[in-house]
Amino acid sequence: VQLQASGGGLRQAGGSLRLSCAASGRTFSRSAMGWFRQGPGKEREFVAAISWSGSITLYADSVKGRFTISRDNAKSAVYLQMNSLKPEDTAVYYCAAANLMLSLTTTLNDYDAWGQGTLVTVSS
Repeated sequence: VQLQASGGGLRQAGGSLRLSCAASGRTFSRSAMGWFRQGPGKEREFVAAISWSGSITLYADSVKGRFTISRDNAKSAVYLQMNSLKPEDTAVYYCAAANLMLSLTTTLNDYDAWGQGTLVTVSS
């Protein structure tokens, strides 16, 4: 599966942003999908994941209640709605597809296809 993330930009704290990830390839609808982020000087970290059916979602504690992951298998797309943004959300955000053998995972190394990243900057 090939992935293309978009939707990043500059927002003030408290604002909202919606990231999109367009996928191509026959395996998208069978792949768990995730969003990760990498802030300045930090390691890449898990943000959210969604099962292939969309029925199960997982979130990092730092974004729980503020971010929502969703997917549309008919459009081969996955989304990340980000509300109540904080300066610490500033990062490059990556969408990723998990290994087909896994139903849902938060582990970075379990994802074997990555998009190019989209930059989110939140000002205070």
